[in-house]
Amino acid sequence: MKKRSIITILIILAILIISLLVLTNEPEDTSEEFAVCVGDNAVLYVQLGCHACDTQKKLFGENSKYLNIVDCWYEKEKCSEIKYTPTWVIDGEVYIGVQSIEELKKLTGC
Repeated sequence: MKKRSIITILIILAILIISLLVLTNEPEDTSEEFAVCVGDNAVLYVQLGCHACDTQKKLFGENSKYLNIVDCWYEKEKCSEIKYTPTWVIDGEVYIGVQSIEELKKLTGC
């Protein structure tokens, strides 16, 4: 019985440590040049209160200010075709969900 309790505690500790390591990794901060390029070639549709949208913007760090962002909470008229957020529109194609930096590099050519 004691062995089982110790093993359980060790497993829980291992899970906690791994979770902390994953959560504390800082997001990839992108260059200003890349963010400007993405902002020139894509539109990111977000919505107030959307956690996935926050995650998408955090991938750009402070350079997210260079993205072309439409907040559908405040600009509903610009979002009539948008069903989910975050949504990227790149070269007329719609990409729903958080996109990785690598994927955005491919899609935008930046």
